[in-house]
Amino acid sequence: MSHTLFPLLRQRLQRSELAVPASNPTMIDKASESDADFVFLDLEDAVAPPEKPKARENAIQALNDIDWSARGKTVSVRINGLDTHYMYRDVVDIVEQAGHYVDTLLIPKVGVSADIYMVEALISQIEQAHGITESIGIEALIETALGMANVKEIAQFGGRLEALHFGVADYAASMRARTTNIGGLNPEYPGDQWHASLSRMVMVCRAFGLRAIDGPFGDFSDPDGYRAGARRAAALGCEGKWAIHPDQIALANQVFSPPDTEVAKAYRILEELKKAEAAGKGAASLDGKMIDAASEKMARNIIDIATAIDART
Repeated sequence: MSHTLFPLLRQRLQRSELAVPASNPTMIDKASESDADFVFLDLEDAVAPPEKPKARENAIQALNDIDWSARGKTVSVRINGLDTHYMYRDVVDIVEQAGHYVDTLLIPKVGVSADIYMVEALISQIEQAHGITESIGIEALIETALGMANVKEIAQFGGRLEALHFGVADYAASMRARTTNIGGLNPEYPGDQWHASLSRMVMVCRAFGLRAIDGPFGDFSDPDGYRAGARRAAALGCEGKWAIHPDQIALANQVFSPPDTEVAKAYRILEELKKAEAAGKGAASLDGKMIDAASEKMARNIIDIATAIDART
């Protein structure tokens, strides 16, 4: 094992991440009552330019009026991009007026690590000025060719950065990919068109202690397609996926929750390895298969997720 290690910066249960346009207070109220682990109030793509100031006000009111933590939720705000004149006001108003209640800010279309630095500097100054003691985290959307080209540099930024999300729709547009699907398989491509990109993002997340979250699946009338996409993401190491419709929440929670049989096996692995250690052995067998120190690490990952789910429920 290398002496250079980056432990997970912050563990948050993030199996399902519900996207909610902040321009719609009714949808915000429903989101707070949903089964989603994580909710982000969207000030960016889901909000038309004339509605952005009002959406910002709605988000601030929702952060102050709703006890998201008591409802078992992490709450985030997706600010507008750094290439717009809305971004600075999003950060200033949200953190000044509701900074005690927001868990993270989600930055869209991050291209270089300096994008994160700009937002982090603003947050830090406002927290100091307003006595906000609970540090606000940052999450970054990797959804451009530039962002994916620089994804290692971005992941290494450190500071408040907790997670990277794969924004497949804007990424497809940035890559000039010949598809109009959002997250679905392309019949013209032999396999998963986004496998390599998502795998690259997940790899750097795990290398530098960040959570890895898969983005949207646009066809909310296709639960089987959503479930298949979520399973592919989970197999690569993602710990959650966006839900752009309430019907997708249960699907994400199901896919990213280890089944009881898997949790029970994880505990059996730890038990058998403990017996082997007591006998002076570095490996053991379980159900006719060898298990060793790597098996213990995988088992503890499963147990950690199950424990977090139990704590929420």
